[in-house]
Amino acid sequence: MTEPAVRTAPTFELTPAERAEIRDLLDAAFEGDFADEDWEHTLGGVHALIRDPDGLLIAHGAVVQRRVLHADRSYRAGYVEGVAVRADHRREGLGHRIMAALEHVIDTAHDFGALSASDAGAALYAARGWQIWPGRLTALGPHGPLPLPEEEGSTYVRPAAGQPLPGPAHPLAFDWRNGDLL
Repeated sequence: MTEPAVRTAPTFELTPAERAEIRDLLDAAFEGDFADEDWEHTLGGVHALIRDPDGLLIAHGAVVQRRVLHADRSYRAGYVEGVAVRADHRREGLGHRIMAALEHVIDTAHDFGALSASDAGAALYAARGWQIWPGRLTALGPHGPLPLPEEEGSTYVRPAAGQPLPGPAHPLAFDWRNGDLL
C-alpha cells in the first residue's frame, strides 16, 4: 500500500473549503482548545496536508515566518503552527511526514525553526532533532520587551540547513501577536 502524498501549499492557494477542513481537524485534535487566535497564527505561511485515499484530511501542519531579534540581529524564523493528526490515524508516522515537509520549508526559506510544543507533541519534535531553547525568551510587546518565563522549557528550535542556531547568551525576542505569544 502506498503512503498518501504530502501536499504543501501557501495559505493563499487553499480554498475556503480546505481552510474549513483544516480548522475542523485542528479543533478536533486540540479537543476544543484551539482558539481563533491560534487559527490566525496558523495562516499566512506554508501548509503541509495529508489526505487518506478517500480524500479525508488526516494530518496538517504549517510554518509561518516570524521575526526574532537576538543580540544585534533580526532573524527570519520559520515558526511551526497547527500540527495535528486525526485521532484514528495517530502512530502511523504522519506527524513525522508533516514535520519533514515543514522542515524542508525552514531549510530553504528561514534562518532557523521554532515552535512551542504541547506535552503530547514534545516527543515528536525531540525525535526529529529539535532542541529545547536553553536561553531566555521574550516578546516585543506594545510597551517594550515582555519576558516569557512560562514558555521556557517548551519552546524548541532547529537550525536551518547549513545555518547555526543563535547562542543562548542572549534571549530570543519574538514579534508581537494577539493570543498566545509562542
